[in-house]
Parts: sequence; structure tokens; C-alpha cells
Amino acid sequence: MGTVLAFPGPSNQQNVTFERLELNRIVDLYGRMVAAGLWRDYAIEFRAEAASFHAFRCAAEQPEYRIEKRPGQRGGGGLWALVGEAGQVLRRGPELGPVLAPIERRLMKLVGD
Repeated sequence: MGTVLAFPGPSNQQNVTFERLELNRIVDLYGRMVAAGLWRDYAIEFRAEAASFHAFRCAAEQPEYRIEKRPGQRGGGGLWALVGEAGQVLRRGPELGPVLAPIERRLMKLVGD
């Protein structure tokens, strides 16, 4: 008989993760951006210092946006950060809603009379 190993293996540190409501808000925005034809793919990364949601225009590119949750930044610039394609921090804050506002503005369209 074979040996059973624990998956993913022993780890001394806990990774930062998104809470269910946070992930729901991010995935809802992702779905609306896909429906608008602006995004095509995503990736989620959990590390010891941050959790990141990467949104891509195409699968082979750099992510257009990265939404990061960094608990270590809670006292400084804010828990949440919106990072652009070139790695620049576009928005930082303690709450997710205002950090996502620049992306949500892209979805707004003027309705004529």
C-alpha cells in the first residue's frame, strides 16, 4: 500500500485570505467587467503577507489590475490596495468599496434622453 501525505504539506505560517463577502464583491465586479468585454481571465494568490486578485484583459498579459488585501498595512495606508498594470498603487484605503470605485466607474455609461 502507498503512503498518504498531507496536502499541501506542513506550513508554519498562515496565508492571508479573502473573507466570503470580500470575495463576493470582487467576483461580482469581475463578472460585470467580463460581461462588458473588458476582462477575460483572473488569478487569485494567497501569500503570508497578502492576498491578491489579478484581473487580465488576455491570459498572456500582465494583469490590468491587482486588488490586494494586506493586513500589515492596516495602520498605515490601508488594508486594501488597487495596483495598476505597471505596479503603481492607484488607490489605497481601509475599506474595499472606495478602492474598487475607479474600476466600477469604467462600467458607468451615460443614458440619453
